[in-house]
Amino acid sequence: MIEPHVILVDQNDQERGTMPKMEAHIKGELHRAISVFIFDMEGNWIIQQRAKDKYHSANLLSNACCTHPFPGETTQHSANRRLIEEMGLDCELAFAFSFIYKASLDHDLIEHELDHVFVGYTTEIPKPNPDEVSAWRLINYDMLQEDVQHYPERYTEWFKLIYHKVQMFLTINQPHQKN
Repeated sequence: MIEPHVILVDQNDQERGTMPKMEAHIKGELHRAISVFIFDMEGNWIIQQRAKDKYHSANLLSNACCTHPFPGETTQHSANRRLIEEMGLDCELAFAFSFIYKASLDHDLIEHELDHVFVGYTTEIPKPNPDEVSAWRLINYDMLQEDVQHYPERYTEWFKLIYHKVQMFLTINQPHQKN
């Protein structure tokens, strides 16, 4: 099997080429990524526990799904594709914002990503792929924030950096929703 490639980008999200995914994570090269946040109709967050065999951040709690777009794939298509592949959910996703972060991970890997963040709401029950997700749950924002503050080691590095930004986006752009 050929290792998937990530899209290398500059600070302005202009493509610089591609690189094998593992090489990019070893070298800490800036690359394009996707994070998807899903909520039920009451505004509860759907979070997942990453599968025990993931190449990094195994067993940690995180957002509904994450991925890297394939070369030539749009961020929107990538977000929709991965939500179906990981969580068995298919719902309308809206682009929220993007940001750059760099974090050291287990196994001496480095996430250096220009992350495109999408949000969506669903009435569906997740049907996660067990190769990707070991468990999932619903949680309201206040309980989530308290849990992250008390037990940060339970969460992925990117989730700890982003969940406040997502909540702020929801508050500003969708004030009618409960969060």
